[in-house]
Amino acid sequence: MTVRDYAMLAMTEEGFRRQKLATTAQEWISSMEGSLDDRLWARRNAREAPGRFPVVIYTPSWSDIPMAWENADLCEYLASYGYIVVASPNLGSLSRHMTGDLAGANTQARDISFLVGYASKLANADDKHVAVVGFSWGGITGLFAAARDRRISALVALDGALRYFPGLVKQAGDVHPDQMSVPLLYFEQGNFSLEDYERLIPVPDRQGPSVLNSWTHGELVAVRMLGLTHQEFSSMYQRNEITWRMFNDPMLPLHQVADYGRADGVTGYAWVARYTLMFLDAHLKGEQAALRFLKNDPAANGVPTHFMSVNYRRPSNTAPSFDDFRAEVGHQGFANAGEVYAAIRERDGDFRLEESAIEHWAEGLVDDGHFPEAITLLKLDVQIYPDSSGALTSLADAYRFSGQKQLAVDSYKKALEKDPLNLDAKIRLEQLVP
Repeated sequence: MTVRDYAMLAMTEEGFRRQKLATTAQEWISSMEGSLDDRLWARRNAREAPGRFPVVIYTPSWSDIPMAWENADLCEYLASYGYIVVASPNLGSLSRHMTGDLAGANTQARDISFLVGYASKLANADDKHVAVVGFSWGGITGLFAAARDRRISALVALDGALRYFPGLVKQAGDVHPDQMSVPLLYFEQGNFSLEDYERLIPVPDRQGPSVLNSWTHGELVAVRMLGLTHQEFSSMYQRNEITWRMFNDPMLPLHQVADYGRADGVTGYAWVARYTLMFLDAHLKGEQAALRFLKNDPAANGVPTHFMSVNYRRPSNTAPSFDDFRAEVGHQGFANAGEVYAAIRERDGDFRLEESAIEHWAEGLVDDGHFPEAITLLKLDVQIYPDSSGALTSLADAYRFSGQKQLAVDSYKKALEKDPLNLDAKIRLEQLVP
C-alpha cells in the first residue's frame, strides 16, 4: 500500500463504484504530492495470521475530508502487533459533512458501535477486547460510544475534543465521565493554554465537567506531548504541505511550539504510537510489562529529553471488589485469571480474594460442567492460600468430578498434609484409593 492508495479511498467513501474526487479532496491530495508514492507496511490481500486478535476501532477527526485513513501509519503499526484495526469515514447525521454539535457526535458514536458489531462477525476477532482510538473530534465521539456501549473496554484520545468541549459532554445527558471505569490514555498538544481555550472555544462548549479531572473511576494515563501541535497527531496531516505552511505562519502562533521543528513532529508521533501500543497491550492483552512501561518515567523508556511528560493515575474513588475481578475474568478469559488478579493487586495492594468467594464461584462452575474453568480458579485459590487444606480439597473435588483421578488423589493427600483432621479429604481419598 502507498499513500496514494489510501488517498484514493476518498473516491469511494459513499459507495464502492468509482467516483470523481471532491474538490476539497483533490486539493488535499495535491498537497501531499511529494509523499503519495511512499510505501507503507500494509499489503493488499495479505494472508491472515492464525488466531484471534483484539479489536481497535479508529475514529477520525472532523474535517472537510472525512478520512478514515488519516492515521494509516498508526493503524498499520497496531495491526503489525496483533490487533484488528477497523475505521470508517467521519460522516455527518444528514450529509457527508460532519457537524460539530450533539447530532454529529451522536452519529459518529453510533457508527463506532456499528463497527464494533461488524468486527464481532470477523472470524479472527476477539470481540471481548475492544478499544476505541480517536483523533481530535474522534476523541469525544469515542467517549460517547464508550459511555453507551459496554463492549468497549479501553479508550485512547489523540488530543481529543473531550478536553475542549465539556459543554457538549454535559449536553449529551447520558455521558458521565465521573462514573466511567474504562481505562483512558489521553495525549494533549503542548501549546494549548487556558488563554487559548478562552479565546477559541465558544462559551456554551466550555461549560461542563472537565472530563480528565472527572475520570476517577477508571485508570487515566495523561501524556503531554511538549512539542506537538494538534495536526501532528495525524500522520497524513504531517505529510501535507498545507500543514507546514500553517505551522510556519507567524500569524498562527498556535501552531509551531518554540523551536520544535518538522523532524521533532515525526519523533513525537513515533512515541505516541509506542505509548498507544503499550496501553492497548496492557488493557486488551493483560501484559504486565506494558503496564509497567506506562508507569515508568519517560526517560526510563528511552524517550528523548523534553519530548513528553506522563501522569499515571489509578482509579481513586472505589476499591476493587470480587465482582470487579469476576467481571474482568469474564472479559479476559479464565486462562488469564492469575494475570487479572496480579494486575488488580498492582493497582491496589490491599485487594485480596476471599477464599470462600473463589470456592463458591468454582462450585457453581463444576455444577454446570465447566471443569477447566473451575480448576483454573481453584489453582489460583491454592496459589493465594498455599497453607489452606480447604483450598486443596476444593481443587481435588474439581479434579474428581472432571474424571482426573490421579490429580484428585494427589490434591487430597496434600490437603491432609496441611490438616490431618480434614475429614472430607480423608473420606474422599479412601473412596478413590480403597
